[in-house]
Amino acid sequence: MTSRQLIGPPAGRGRTPARAVAVSSAFGTFGELLQGALPDGGPDFLVTLPIARWATATFEYRSADDSVEVSPATKTKARQVAEAVLARYADGGGTLRLSGALPEGKGLASSSADLVATARAVASAVGVELPPRVIEDVLRRIEPTDGVMYPEAVAFRHREVRLLGRLGALPPMTIVGIDEGGTVDTLAFNRIPKNFTDAERDEYALLLDRIRTAVRAGDAAAIGQVATRSAHLNQRLCRKRTLNAMTALSAEVGGVGVVTAHSGSTIGLLLPHDVPGFRSRLAEAINRCGQLVHRERVLCYQTLVSS
Repeated sequence: MTSRQLIGPPAGRGRTPARAVAVSSAFGTFGELLQGALPDGGPDFLVTLPIARWATATFEYRSADDSVEVSPATKTKARQVAEAVLARYADGGGTLRLSGALPEGKGLASSSADLVATARAVASAVGVELPPRVIEDVLRRIEPTDGVMYPEAVAFRHREVRLLGRLGALPPMTIVGIDEGGTVDTLAFNRIPKNFTDAERDEYALLLDRIRTAVRAGDAAAIGQVATRSAHLNQRLCRKRTLNAMTALSAEVGGVGVVTAHSGSTIGLLLPHDVPGFRSRLAEAINRCGQLVHRERVLCYQTLVSS
């Protein structure tokens, strides 16, 4: 995450009119390492897989304005976030520009990253630093959101927009993935009744405990085992036609398992950077993925080591 004020000084509520420009970013995720529900009967949760790919928001604050313009114009939720932050901290409006390298509708948290980057940029322009809990509060009123306001892997109640627990930084891995095509409307997916059984809820609780321990220990193999199980459990909700092939491929090239976008169209294998012969294994994985889908749909991302 970065946040820079380019022009200042900013104006706060009740101060002389001023103009300021700030730029901020938020990373995306490659699907989720784990997603399900717990025996407590609460809402669904997920465990994020932060990747080194970002959304960027540039906000030009003008205290004399009374509205926010956004580009692209379709980013209406981001405009709502900008207006909500301004309503809390400063009079005025301005212009919001969003850019980045996270495809939409694929399960890479592009919308969440847009909203978090927007909140940070607007706050920076008016001279405020927003801690993650305040960003949660702003976003909770707008839409379900992944936990990309935290600088590491987290367990997160995405429908409540509320932290369940911080897990820590993931070990360095490359995700070699494929896009099976099409898009998934995450909001619509979240409205579908999941009807988890008691046995499934108990298993998700066990998997959450296992991945907490694995991340703390930097155990890529255990992380991959949890992600693989979650991917297979999710088949009844958002089926991936290549799941079995990708699971087998991961084992063949020395990966530790597969990870899926539980409400998206992407699936990938996890290849740790410390595996012997990493470069040749990576090349083989990319080539073999290109045999499952058109080569342009093969994706490579790095886990976010620091932000």
